[in-house]
Amino acid sequence: MPANIMNDNGNIIIDNNVIAIIAGISAMESYGIVGMASKNAADGIFELLKFDNLSKGIKVNTENGEINIELHVILEYGVRISTVGQNIIDRVKFNIENLTGLPVNNIEVSVEGIRVK
Repeated sequence: MPANIMNDNGNIIIDNNVIAIIAGISAMESYGIVGMASKNAADGIFELLKFDNLSKGIKVNTENGEINIELHVILEYGVRISTVGQNIIDRVKFNIENLTGLPVNNIEVSVEGIRVK
């Protein structure tokens, strides 16, 4: 269900895909993240997604004017996972609330893999 902002002049409807793209771009700005992960249902293997398909590794659920986001990410080897995860949450929450004006209720970051150079 897309986000709906009602005002005196009408409604603004923001599709969940738009919120997912904002979340993906925001997450990619964080240090230590390599990319988003998309699970191949047939093989159970996660594939690294770059900027073209960021929204495939993100699930957005909008209910009652609140946004819940689930991000599947791949991080670089050697970074502190908890710190990078918290940075992703903070950056995504700030950008979505700032750009849409809607409150973000919950952000879940699932680390699906580590890339070793």
